[in-house]
Amino acid sequence: MQTADLILKNANVLTIDPNQPIAELVAIKDDKILLVGGNESLESVKRAKTKIIDCQGGTVVPGFNDAHCHIFSLIRNLLSVDLSPASVSSISDIKAAIRHQAQNTPPGKWLTGAGFNEFYLTEKRYPTRWDIDEVAPHHPVVLAHRSLHVCVLNSLALSLAGITRETPEPPGGLIDRDLDTGEPNGSLFEMLGYIHEKVMPPLSEEELTKGIALVNQQCLSQGITSLQEATVVNSVNQWQRLRQFKDTGKLKSRVSMMLGIKALYQFQEAGLTPGSGDSQLQLGGVKIIPNESTGQLYPPQPELNHQVLNAHRAGFQLAIHAIEPSMVEAAITALEHAHKHLPHTGRRHRIEHCSECPPQLLERLVKLPVVIVTQPPFLYYSGERYLADIPPNRLKWLYRIKSPIDSGLVVAGSSDSPVVPNNPLVGIYAAVTRRAESGQQITPQECISASQALAMYTINAAYASFKEEIKGSITQDKLADIVILDSDPTKIPPEQIKEIKVLMTITGGKVVWEA
Repeated sequence: MQTADLILKNANVLTIDPNQPIAELVAIKDDKILLVGGNESLESVKRAKTKIIDCQGGTVVPGFNDAHCHIFSLIRNLLSVDLSPASVSSISDIKAAIRHQAQNTPPGKWLTGAGFNEFYLTEKRYPTRWDIDEVAPHHPVVLAHRSLHVCVLNSLALSLAGITRETPEPPGGLIDRDLDTGEPNGSLFEMLGYIHEKVMPPLSEEELTKGIALVNQQCLSQGITSLQEATVVNSVNQWQRLRQFKDTGKLKSRVSMMLGIKALYQFQEAGLTPGSGDSQLQLGGVKIIPNESTGQLYPPQPELNHQVLNAHRAGFQLAIHAIEPSMVEAAITALEHAHKHLPHTGRRHRIEHCSECPPQLLERLVKLPVVIVTQPPFLYYSGERYLADIPPNRLKWLYRIKSPIDSGLVVAGSSDSPVVPNNPLVGIYAAVTRRAESGQQITPQECISASQALAMYTINAAYASFKEEIKGSITQDKLADIVILDSDPTKIPPEQIKEIKVLMTITGGKVVWEA
């Protein structure tokens, strides 16, 4: 028998492996799990130099895998003025925060704010360009909405973006305008990626280094050992940047990076194919965001069908963003079209969000089948808003989890960070209780067990990125990505799950974070 480099003993191990659900000891050699068993196995695998951690009954689970997040947006978010509901409650507060930043920043340098949510502002509206002009007339300013689907620019930023009264609506985007004058009021829909990529200067090396250090620390402190980067503008540049973060050890969590549909040919030209990379960084699926921001489907259904079939034919998994039932249906129609022209069972195409899914659409999803990558923490952080804004006849189909699982679909959990905080335990709590921050409950018939919720953030998330054979459960020969918690989410009252603390995070057999 080989001997271990690291042993966790006296642990309450929730393996997420149906063949051995519970254990007391995990032995690790190099970056893999050597043995999972009882405390009596200790002597057979230890040697003089083996490091032994006595978990003292603490709960050990597989490392969490955030199946849909935005690393570069999180960097920008962590470097921006915090405009989340925790920090501001009115447009006056937003103006005060931007004024303070402007006073401490050289004129002409971009100012960024992130996380505003008009539902929680006193005025119940977006700030306008004119609001921001009052406090920062000499700086270009961009404020990102919590959803990342809307941003607000001040006049100087609009000017640098070349957006005027005469500017036509961009494909798939929308420039909000003053109803009387037609003048842009600063709000841009589905254009934040364009502003970041084409208008603003790229983040400096210093900003990137600072930002990725903050991201790394945040992820490890939450027990997140794997990230699935889901940004639609991802190109070979982002791939190379992530490779650099990994090679220099700046980002410890493993990464699967999706590529934007517009960059598909660029990746093929670079010789990068589905699954390219290694256990630290791999190429994931092709991301597509159809939308109806202008009142019509963009891209139109025939074009969406064509894009999906192209990526499907090239061997890629599809990851299609779909929120409203019409978008879920458009995604299903495109995937059905692809399967009809090229039947293939192994692609594991994904629907990202699948926010509103009535029964007739769920039936079609099951027939494909797809992987649903959803965001339980949205119920917690936005539940109050959903209850206020969504009619009851639609609310019952919102962020369904139990129904698709009962139908046989794999459902993976994620945060869509930085849209909401990326603590997986809040996601697990929300999937189990379906309670908003206010305590109100949303469609309790879709509640699942804590064990099912834990699987969403571990083995199911690994499955969504074709990695269930090497991670996602505490199983012999899998990667030693492991988290120690201070409580067992399957044993404590559900209300307490969100209070569970991460005590230690291990990736590849190395302790990378401890409380």
